Amino acid sequence: MFKNKHLITWCLLILLAVVAGCKSKFEKLVQSNDTGKKYQEAIRLYNKKDYSKALILFDGLMQKYRGRSEAEDLSYYFAYTNYQLKDYTTARYQFKVFADTYPNSARAEDCRFMSAYCYYLESPNFSLDQENTARAIESLQLFINLYPKSDRVAEASNLIANLRDKLERKAFANAKLYLDIGAYDVQNYRSAVFAFKNVLRDYPDTKYAEEMEYLTVQAQYLYAENSIEIRQEERYEEVVSLATEFAEDYPSSKYLKEVQNYKKKAEEGISEVQKLLAAQQQPAPKSKDTEKNNETDQENKTSKNE
Repeated sequence: MFKNKHLITWCLLILLAVVAGCKSKFEKLVQSNDTGKKYQEAIRLYNKKDYSKALILFDGLMQKYRGRSEAEDLSYYFAYTNYQLKDYTTARYQFKVFADTYPNSARAEDCRFMSAYCYYLESPNFSLDQENTARAIESLQLFINLYPKSDRVAEASNLIANLRDKLERKAFANAKLYLDIGAYDVQNYRSAVFAFKNVLRDYPDTKYAEEMEYLTVQAQYLYAENSIEIRQEERYEEVVSLATEFAEDYPSSKYLKEVQNYKKKAEEGISEVQKLLAAQQQPAPKSKDTEKNNETDQENKTSKNE
Protein backbone atom coordinates (compact mmCIF):
# COMPACT_ATOMS: atom_id res chain seq x y z
CA MET A 1 0.00 0.00 0.00
CA PHE A 2 2.80 2.36 0.96
CA LYS A 3 4.73 1.52 -2.20
CA ASN A 4 1.67 2.31 -4.36
CA LYS A 5 1.24 5.74 -2.74
CA HIS A 6 4.95 6.42 -3.23
CA LEU A 7 4.68 5.46 -6.88
CA ILE A 8 1.65 7.69 -7.41
CA THR A 9 3.50 10.64 -5.84
CA TRP A 10 6.46 10.18 -8.14
CA CYS A 11 4.16 9.94 -11.17
CA LEU A 12 2.48 13.23 -10.24
CA LEU A 13 5.86 14.94 -9.82
CA ILE A 14 7.02 13.68 -13.19
CA LEU A 15 3.75 14.86 -14.79
CA LEU A 16 4.12 18.34 -13.31
CA ALA A 17 7.69 18.50 -14.56
CA VAL A 18 6.58 17.52 -18.05
CA VAL A 19 3.79 20.13 -18.02
CA ALA A 20 6.20 22.79 -16.81
CA GLY A 21 8.63 21.83 -19.54
CA CYS A 22 5.90 22.14 -22.16
CA LYS A 23 5.41 25.84 -21.43
CA SER A 24 5.82 27.68 -24.72
CA LYS A 25 8.74 29.92 -25.51
CA PHE A 26 6.31 32.84 -25.74
CA GLU A 27 4.94 32.22 -22.24
CA LYS A 28 8.47 31.99 -20.88
CA LEU A 29 9.37 35.25 -22.62
CA VAL A 30 6.31 37.03 -21.19
CA GLN A 31 7.36 35.99 -17.68
CA SER A 32 11.01 36.91 -18.17
CA ASN A 33 12.69 40.23 -17.33
CA ASP A 34 14.53 40.47 -20.65
CA THR A 35 12.91 43.67 -21.96
CA GLY A 36 15.25 43.88 -24.94
CA LYS A 37 14.29 40.45 -26.16
CA LYS A 38 10.62 41.17 -25.50
CA TYR A 39 10.86 44.34 -27.58
CA GLN A 40 12.47 42.58 -30.54
CA GLU A 41 9.97 39.72 -30.37
CA ALA A 42 7.04 42.16 -30.19
CA ILE A 43 8.21 43.88 -33.40
CA ARG A 44 8.71 40.51 -35.09
CA LEU A 45 5.24 39.33 -34.11
CA TYR A 46 3.72 42.60 -35.32
CA ASN A 47 5.39 42.27 -38.71
CA LYS A 48 4.10 38.68 -38.87
CA LYS A 49 0.60 40.09 -38.19
CA ASP A 50 0.33 38.10 -34.98
CA TYR A 51 -1.20 41.15 -33.32
CA SER A 52 -2.71 39.40 -30.28
CA LYS A 53 0.65 38.16 -29.02
CA ALA A 54 2.40 41.38 -30.03
CA LEU A 55 -0.09 43.37 -27.96
CA ILE A 56 0.67 41.32 -24.84
CA LEU A 57 4.37 42.17 -25.15
CA PHE A 58 3.84 45.82 -26.12
CA ASP A 59 1.44 46.31 -23.23
CA GLY A 60 4.03 45.05 -20.74
CA LEU A 61 6.79 47.20 -22.23
CA MET A 62 5.01 50.58 -22.35
CA GLN A 63 5.84 51.57 -18.77
CA LYS A 64 9.35 50.10 -18.77
CA TYR A 65 10.44 52.09 -21.83
CA ARG A 66 8.93 55.40 -20.77
CA GLY A 67 11.47 58.19 -21.34
CA ARG A 68 13.84 56.00 -23.36
CA SER A 69 14.77 56.38 -27.03
CA GLU A 70 12.73 53.31 -27.98
CA ALA A 71 9.56 54.79 -26.44
CA GLU A 72 8.54 56.60 -29.64
CA ASP A 73 8.65 53.47 -31.79
CA LEU A 74 6.95 51.46 -29.06
CA SER A 75 4.14 53.99 -28.75
CA TYR A 76 3.60 53.97 -32.52
CA TYR A 77 3.48 50.18 -32.76
CA PHE A 78 1.25 49.94 -29.70
CA ALA A 79 -1.33 52.26 -31.28
CA TYR A 80 -1.32 50.39 -34.57
CA THR A 81 -1.53 47.00 -32.86
CA ASN A 82 -4.76 48.07 -31.17
CA TYR A 83 -6.00 49.40 -34.50
CA GLN A 84 -5.25 46.10 -36.26
CA LEU A 85 -7.17 44.28 -33.54
CA LYS A 86 -10.13 46.64 -34.18
CA ASP A 87 -10.00 48.12 -30.70
CA TYR A 88 -10.65 51.56 -32.16
CA THR A 89 -11.37 53.25 -28.83
CA THR A 90 -7.93 52.36 -27.43
CA ALA A 91 -6.27 52.93 -30.80
CA ARG A 92 -7.59 56.47 -31.28
CA TYR A 93 -6.50 57.37 -27.76
CA GLN A 94 -2.99 55.96 -28.34
CA PHE A 95 -2.68 57.68 -31.72
CA LYS A 96 -3.63 60.98 -30.08
CA VAL A 97 -1.13 60.36 -27.27
CA PHE A 98 1.59 59.81 -29.84
CA ALA A 99 0.72 62.96 -31.82
CA ASP A 100 0.58 65.06 -28.64
CA THR A 101 3.77 63.57 -27.18
CA TYR A 102 5.84 63.66 -30.36
CA PRO A 103 4.44 66.59 -32.39
CA ASN A 104 7.70 66.97 -34.35
CA SER A 105 7.89 63.30 -35.29
CA ALA A 106 7.60 62.31 -38.93
CA ARG A 107 4.79 60.00 -37.77
CA ALA A 108 2.77 62.69 -35.97
CA GLU A 109 0.74 63.53 -39.09
CA ASP A 110 -0.17 59.91 -39.65
CA CYS A 111 -1.16 59.40 -36.01
CA ARG A 112 -3.27 62.57 -35.94
CA PHE A 113 -5.14 61.34 -39.00
CA MET A 114 -5.53 57.82 -37.63
CA SER A 115 -6.92 59.11 -34.34
CA ALA A 116 -9.65 60.94 -36.28
CA TYR A 117 -10.16 57.95 -38.56
CA CYS A 118 -10.80 55.70 -35.56
CA TYR A 119 -13.59 58.09 -34.53
CA TYR A 120 -14.91 57.74 -38.08
CA LEU A 121 -14.91 53.95 -37.79
CA GLU A 122 -16.78 54.20 -34.48
CA SER A 123 -19.49 56.40 -35.96
CA PRO A 124 -22.71 54.34 -35.70
CA ASN A 125 -25.68 53.91 -37.99
CA PHE A 126 -27.50 57.22 -38.57
CA SER A 127 -30.49 56.06 -36.52
CA LEU A 128 -28.35 55.87 -33.34
CA ASP A 129 -26.71 58.52 -31.17
CA GLN A 130 -24.28 60.57 -33.27
CA GLU A 131 -21.85 61.81 -30.62
CA ASN A 132 -18.90 59.96 -32.18
CA THR A 133 -19.91 61.27 -35.61
CA ALA A 134 -19.66 64.84 -34.39
CA ARG A 135 -16.31 64.12 -32.73
CA ALA A 136 -15.01 62.49 -35.89
CA ILE A 137 -15.88 65.59 -37.91
CA GLU A 138 -14.17 67.78 -35.33
CA SER A 139 -11.03 65.60 -35.31
CA LEU A 140 -10.81 65.37 -39.10
CA GLN A 141 -11.26 69.13 -39.42
CA LEU A 142 -8.47 69.62 -36.87
CA PHE A 143 -6.23 67.40 -38.99
CA ILE A 144 -6.98 69.51 -42.08
CA ASN A 145 -6.24 72.70 -40.14
CA LEU A 146 -2.95 71.35 -38.79
CA TYR A 147 -1.78 69.78 -42.05
CA PRO A 148 -3.41 71.77 -44.89
CA LYS A 149 -0.79 70.55 -47.40
CA SER A 150 -1.07 66.89 -46.45
CA ASP A 151 -1.75 64.29 -49.13
CA ARG A 152 -4.58 63.04 -46.91
CA VAL A 153 -6.56 66.30 -46.83
CA ALA A 154 -8.74 65.12 -49.71
CA GLU A 155 -9.42 61.85 -47.94
CA ALA A 156 -10.25 63.68 -44.70
CA SER A 157 -12.63 65.98 -46.59
CA ASN A 158 -14.43 63.01 -48.15
CA LEU A 159 -14.78 61.39 -44.73
CA ILE A 160 -16.26 64.62 -43.32
CA ALA A 161 -18.74 64.70 -46.22
CA ASN A 162 -19.81 61.12 -45.41
CA LEU A 163 -20.24 61.99 -41.75
CA ARG A 164 -22.22 65.13 -42.51
CA ASP A 165 -24.51 63.09 -44.72
CA LYS A 166 -25.12 60.79 -41.78
CA LEU A 167 -26.02 63.76 -39.56
CA GLU A 168 -28.35 65.06 -42.28
CA ARG A 169 -30.08 61.68 -42.50
CA LYS A 170 -30.43 61.63 -38.72
CA ALA A 171 -31.94 65.14 -38.65
CA PHE A 172 -34.20 64.30 -41.60
CA ALA A 173 -35.43 61.12 -39.89
CA ASN A 174 -36.14 63.00 -36.67
CA ALA A 175 -38.13 65.65 -38.53
CA LYS A 176 -40.08 63.05 -40.51
CA LEU A 177 -40.97 61.27 -37.28
CA TYR A 178 -43.08 64.27 -36.24
CA LEU A 179 -44.99 64.00 -39.51
CA ASP A 180 -45.49 60.24 -39.08
CA ILE A 181 -47.00 60.64 -35.61
CA GLY A 182 -49.03 63.73 -36.44
CA ALA A 183 -52.30 61.79 -36.34
CA TYR A 184 -51.86 61.39 -32.58
CA ASP A 185 -51.51 65.12 -31.94
CA VAL A 186 -52.05 67.92 -34.45
CA GLN A 187 -49.19 69.88 -32.90
CA ASN A 188 -46.80 67.23 -34.24
CA TYR A 189 -47.55 68.52 -37.76
CA ARG A 190 -46.51 71.99 -36.66
CA SER A 191 -43.35 70.54 -35.07
CA ALA A 192 -42.60 68.73 -38.34
CA VAL A 193 -42.77 72.00 -40.28
CA PHE A 194 -40.31 73.67 -37.91
CA ALA A 195 -38.05 70.61 -37.87
CA PHE A 196 -37.83 70.42 -41.67
CA LYS A 197 -37.07 74.14 -41.87
CA ASN A 198 -34.35 73.78 -39.22
CA VAL A 199 -32.69 70.94 -41.14
CA LEU A 200 -32.76 72.98 -44.34
CA ARG A 201 -31.24 75.91 -42.47
CA ASP A 202 -28.50 73.81 -40.89
CA TYR A 203 -27.73 71.89 -44.09
CA PRO A 204 -28.56 74.27 -46.96
CA ASP A 205 -26.79 72.06 -49.52
CA THR A 206 -28.40 68.81 -48.40
CA LYS A 207 -29.37 66.36 -51.13
CA TYR A 208 -32.65 65.80 -49.28
CA ALA A 209 -33.77 69.42 -49.74
CA GLU A 210 -36.39 68.75 -52.42
CA GLU A 211 -38.07 65.95 -50.49
CA MET A 212 -37.99 67.91 -47.24
CA GLU A 213 -39.57 70.99 -48.83
CA TYR A 214 -42.30 68.77 -50.28
CA LEU A 215 -42.90 67.21 -46.86
CA THR A 216 -42.99 70.70 -45.34
CA VAL A 217 -45.92 71.53 -47.63
CA GLN A 218 -47.62 68.28 -46.68
CA ALA A 219 -47.11 68.82 -42.94
CA GLN A 220 -48.39 72.40 -43.12
CA TYR A 221 -51.49 71.30 -45.02
CA LEU A 222 -52.29 68.59 -42.47
CA TYR A 223 -51.70 71.09 -39.68
CA ALA A 224 -54.13 73.56 -41.27
CA GLU A 225 -56.72 70.90 -42.09
CA ASN A 226 -56.80 69.68 -38.50
CA SER A 227 -56.81 73.14 -36.88
CA ILE A 228 -59.77 74.93 -35.36
CA GLU A 229 -61.80 76.96 -37.86
CA ILE A 230 -60.68 80.41 -36.76
CA ARG A 231 -57.01 79.38 -37.32
CA GLN A 232 -57.43 77.56 -40.59
CA GLU A 233 -57.35 80.49 -43.00
CA GLU A 234 -53.90 81.76 -42.03
CA ARG A 235 -52.53 78.22 -41.93
CA TYR A 236 -53.94 77.36 -45.35
CA GLU A 237 -52.40 80.59 -46.66
CA GLU A 238 -49.02 79.31 -45.47
CA VAL A 239 -49.61 76.13 -47.50
CA VAL A 240 -50.26 78.22 -50.60
CA SER A 241 -47.09 80.23 -49.98
CA LEU A 242 -44.92 77.14 -49.42
CA ALA A 243 -46.39 75.39 -52.46
CA THR A 244 -45.74 78.42 -54.66
CA GLU A 245 -42.10 78.57 -53.52
CA PHE A 246 -41.69 74.84 -54.14
CA ALA A 247 -43.01 75.14 -57.70
CA GLU A 248 -40.56 77.97 -58.38
CA ASP A 249 -37.58 76.07 -56.92
CA TYR A 250 -38.39 72.64 -58.37
CA PRO A 251 -40.44 73.09 -61.57
CA SER A 252 -39.58 69.54 -62.73
CA SER A 253 -39.98 67.81 -59.39
CA LYS A 254 -41.64 64.42 -59.13
CA TYR A 255 -43.50 65.87 -56.14
CA LEU A 256 -44.86 68.88 -58.08
CA LYS A 257 -48.25 67.35 -58.88
CA GLU A 258 -48.89 66.50 -55.22
CA VAL A 259 -47.73 69.94 -54.09
CA GLN A 260 -50.09 71.61 -56.57
CA ASN A 261 -52.89 69.42 -55.26
CA TYR A 262 -52.17 70.56 -51.68
CA LYS A 263 -52.20 74.17 -52.92
CA LYS A 264 -55.55 73.69 -54.64
CA LYS A 265 -57.11 72.06 -51.57
CA ALA A 266 -55.69 74.82 -49.37
CA GLU A 267 -57.25 77.51 -51.58
CA GLU A 268 -60.57 75.66 -51.44
CA GLY A 269 -60.18 75.41 -47.67
CA ILE A 270 -59.64 79.17 -47.43
CA SER A 271 -62.82 79.82 -49.41
CA GLU A 272 -64.87 77.41 -47.32
CA VAL A 273 -63.68 78.71 -43.97
CA GLN A 274 -64.27 82.31 -45.03
CA LYS A 275 -67.89 81.47 -45.90
CA LEU A 276 -68.33 79.55 -42.67
CA LEU A 277 -66.96 82.33 -40.49
CA ALA A 278 -69.01 84.94 -42.36
CA ALA A 279 -72.16 82.93 -41.77
CA GLN A 280 -71.38 82.67 -38.08
CA GLN A 281 -71.07 86.46 -37.81
CA GLN A 282 -74.52 87.21 -39.35
CA PRO A 283 -77.40 87.74 -36.84
CA ALA A 284 -79.80 84.85 -36.55
CA PRO A 285 -83.15 85.35 -38.40
CA LYS A 286 -86.08 86.30 -36.15
CA SER A 287 -88.88 83.79 -35.74
CA LYS A 288 -92.59 84.76 -36.32
CA ASP A 289 -93.34 84.54 -32.60
CA THR A 290 -90.52 86.93 -31.86
CA GLU A 291 -91.79 89.39 -34.48
CA LYS A 292 -95.37 89.19 -33.09
CA ASN A 293 -94.15 89.83 -29.54
CA ASN A 294 -92.17 92.84 -30.73
CA GLU A 295 -95.26 94.26 -32.48
CA THR A 296 -97.33 93.79 -29.30
CA ASP A 297 -94.70 95.50 -27.19
CA GLN A 298 -94.63 98.39 -29.60
CA GLU A 299 -98.45 98.77 -29.52
CA ASN A 300 -98.43 98.76 -25.71
CA LYS A 301 -95.79 101.49 -25.62
CA THR A 302 -97.82 103.58 -28.10
CA SER A 303 -101.01 103.23 -25.97
CA LYS A 304 -99.18 104.35 -22.87
CA ASN A 305 -97.80 107.37 -24.64
CA GLU A 306 -101.26 108.29 -25.86
